[in-house]
Amino acid sequence: MRLALALLAAGAIAAAAAAGWLVSALHTPASDADAPPRTFVVDAGEPLGSVARRLDREGLLPDRAGFGPRVLTAWARWHGVDRSVKSGEYELTAARTPVEILDILVSGRVKTYPVTLPEGLRLDEIAVRLEEAGIVGADAFLERARDPALARSLGLEADGFEGYLYPETYRFRRASEPDEVIERMYAEHLDRWLPADHEAQRASGMSLHEVVTLASIVEKETSVPAERGLVSAVFHNRLRRGMRLQTDPTVIYGILVTRGHFDGNIRKSDLTTDTPYNTYTRGGLPPGPIASTSIASIRAVLAPAQVGYLYFVSRNDGTHEFTTNLKDHLAAVRRYQLRG
Repeated sequence: MRLALALLAAGAIAAAAAAGWLVSALHTPASDADAPPRTFVVDAGEPLGSVARRLDREGLLPDRAGFGPRVLTAWARWHGVDRSVKSGEYELTAARTPVEILDILVSGRVKTYPVTLPEGLRLDEIAVRLEEAGIVGADAFLERARDPALARSLGLEADGFEGYLYPETYRFRRASEPDEVIERMYAEHLDRWLPADHEAQRASGMSLHEVVTLASIVEKETSVPAERGLVSAVFHNRLRRGMRLQTDPTVIYGILVTRGHFDGNIRKSDLTTDTPYNTYTRGGLPPGPIASTSIASIRAVLAPAQVGYLYFVSRNDGTHEFTTNLKDHLAAVRRYQLRG
């Protein structure tokens, strides 16, 4: 009897020791802290057993006696996460323990890539940059970004997201869903508005859509921060007087909308060919934004400079000459444009 008890005790001790050995392996990295990261892809619907075997083959699990992919799978099953691994592209290193790697896969902390979207891009230009970065296909993105139903579902009172996807440097996972990208960029736009901005918008007498529309024109007309308020003032002054805005960026946008392409040159015939966005042939604001807008341009629209300018012309160095009357404007045109 004593022998049997002794054997049982010895077996229990051995089992406990073995379990401890396996548990310690789950908390032991396969390599040291200097192990370089590597890309590891989990396919959609791939079971954890298959994932664990590939982790082992790629040297991401410790090489210890009795330890292997089945132990990691059993551990995950015991904790109820064996069916919770997310598909995607990950950046893993052998310097992490198996438990840490499992947590990364379960939480879906996939590898992300940066994409920079500067101010003043149109939706089609944003789409190209996203596709070049491997984030989302351009056509799929444009289809959703121009979908009125998606805009309405996110509380946007517009027919699409032109002007409402905030210019910023983002990080997205490869092969993201279009809606995921759009919602993130639109949320960034909303986050930039402070309570004081909303109060200024209500006090301005302009709708939010009108503010963003005018801000997109300001964005396209100048890249000089100090000029935003001046350009905004010109447009506000012209609107108050019933003058047409006569701004080339809206003409270009109208050409793109109606013809599908623009060769880079505005001709006199373009200025007289009517489109919904031609501010030479139509008064007031165009029907919507023509490019992505920064909060700086939005605030310039909400608080224009207190000046009487009605005109401006490029000095060909990135800045503009502002004038209050047509005579001085024409003189500036001759000085900076007609004479090079």
